[in-house]
Amino acid sequence: MRERIEQWFQFKRYNWRNYDISLVVVTLTLSLISSYVLSILGESSFRRQLVGVVAGLVIIFVFSLIDYHDLCLYIPIIYLVTTLMAAATRLSPLGYDGGTRSYRWLDFKIIKFQPSELCKIVIILALATFFHRMREHLKTFKTFFLACAIAMLPTFFILIQSDLSSSVVIMMVLVMMLISSGMGHRILGPVAAVVLPLIVFFFWYIQQPNQILLKGYQLERILGWLHPEGKELGVMYQQNNSILAIGSGKLYGKMLMDEELARNYKSVDVIESDFIWTPISEEFGFIGCMIILVLISVIIIKCFIMAKNARDYTGMMIAIGIGSMFCFQTFFNIGVATSLLPNTGLPLPFLSNGLTSLMSNMMAIGILLNIGIQPNRGSSNSFEIR
Repeated sequence: MRERIEQWFQFKRYNWRNYDISLVVVTLTLSLISSYVLSILGESSFRRQLVGVVAGLVIIFVFSLIDYHDLCLYIPIIYLVTTLMAAATRLSPLGYDGGTRSYRWLDFKIIKFQPSELCKIVIILALATFFHRMREHLKTFKTFFLACAIAMLPTFFILIQSDLSSSVVIMMVLVMMLISSGMGHRILGPVAAVVLPLIVFFFWYIQQPNQILLKGYQLERILGWLHPEGKELGVMYQQNNSILAIGSGKLYGKMLMDEELARNYKSVDVIESDFIWTPISEEFGFIGCMIILVLISVIIIKCFIMAKNARDYTGMMIAIGIGSMFCFQTFFNIGVATSLLPNTGLPLPFLSNGLTSLMSNMMAIGILLNIGIQPNRGSSNSFEIR
């Protein structure tokens, strides 16, 4: 038993001087800001979020000690389980929509679990493992299509939950990992030449009568974003109110002002999760928002620095995938709150309410820390884009 524990938690061989405590501090700071904002909002879930922060710290510590190579050994089983869980949200009685018309959760009575959040991490690990095993055959269309299949199978089940936003994030992470894998322009160039016109065609097609690709409310949100005139009290009502709330925060915010002062974010729905940036902006103002964006940017930048200094190709790819995930989720969430993007539900990393999202993000941080403390870091072939 002791030998098994030592095999998983290889304390002696790790380079503890490279354990990035600052990454843990930044993560903890963002999580505590989330708990504070939820308490201001009067959310009963903020105590649960605080418990989640403590549990998240334990998850960070545990996953920082588990060699990511060992995780990759079991990734086929983990991938299968998470894919089945994503499918079960729509295809089993356990599926739960929370009144949102999107079956994104599994209801286990004691706890509700959102498989799509865990799927993002598992897909990153699966792709990194696949690219490592196919390094001698990267520059082939077979490898490209197999990598796409690995990402798209669970993404399909996430998409039929009516979770378009998470599906888009996964596809963006796939693109970043394909570009960074060393596959080369001879494969990716022709693919881009085909895909980019298809994207243009997609945006044209969804605006045509009787299109069948998007559900009614999804189409309304996109059309409202493209043509907002006359829809101020309709599909754009929430985002317009969000913009007003963000602007009312001005430079310093309202956090230190009279509690009786009107808060514009109260007219915005889902402010504890998808629109968490709205109360943050109104309470903390422009300066507070910039500080929070700097903290998130530190996490993302550290991901790519760890990718550059990773011990091996697999660690590099995992760090790139996690960094891309954090980057795109932040961009999409804030883009929706500021009406730069169509309205869609996506949590802001470490800030939005939701234990599944928080635990998955903490897991990602733990894996990053393990990449950082591996021995023999920064080998000559650790970061290579051909």
